[in-house]
Amino acid sequence: MRVLVVEDSEHLRRSVSTALRKAGYAVDAAADGEEGLWSAESNAYDVIVLDLMLPKLDGLTFLERLRHNGRTTAVLVLTAKASVADRVQGLQTGADDYLVKPFALEEFLARVQALCRRQYHQRDPHLVVGDLEINTAACTVTRHGNAIELTPREYRLLEYLARRAGQVVSRTDIWVHIYDEQTEPLSNTVDSAICTLRKKLDFPGAAPLLVTRRGLGYVLEHSAA
Repeated sequence: MRVLVVEDSEHLRRSVSTALRKAGYAVDAAADGEEGLWSAESNAYDVIVLDLMLPKLDGLTFLERLRHNGRTTAVLVLTAKASVADRVQGLQTGADDYLVKPFALEEFLARVQALCRRQYHQRDPHLVVGDLEINTAACTVTRHGNAIELTPREYRLLEYLARRAGQVVSRTDIWVHIYDEQTEPLSNTVDSAICTLRKKLDFPGAAPLLVTRRGLGYVLEHSAA
């Protein structure tokens, strides 16, 4: 899952970006509204984290232009403006959620995860593909009742594929949603990640869940054989 953080405070921008990366998200960051809007309209994001009091282009104007241009990316507003009127204005302008500074990182991450579910029209935190179950609230994975240990990046890759279960997902889609500007763009990065994930998901006697469609990409499906 890929997140854009638009925040002019360097300390907070680094803090939330680091927390998101540790949780396995791909993160891009911008220090002002103009740079942030350019990124938001040039890339595919699952969630945008947006400060309201930004240089060059304020957060409300950012939201207005984003929605006017047809972008439906979920937006979580982070702001020191705590009044009911401010919250109402932000939500009416196009924000999906609102978090007042200061805030706990645990709550922040939970809200980002909830917005990711909403983006894929999935309210239930449990994703089930055959005998594979993903608890997106606890970030845990089991197959046939057995726990599967994944790194944060592997977990986000699996979650993304599970949200698109039954669909062919191209290497480009995976790169855009799972990797960020800090990842060195090697030709086999996605293939290697898929290979590692497949080894962790499969066990003797079990049908493979993650298959390759040559020339197209990968699909996570219940009926793989």
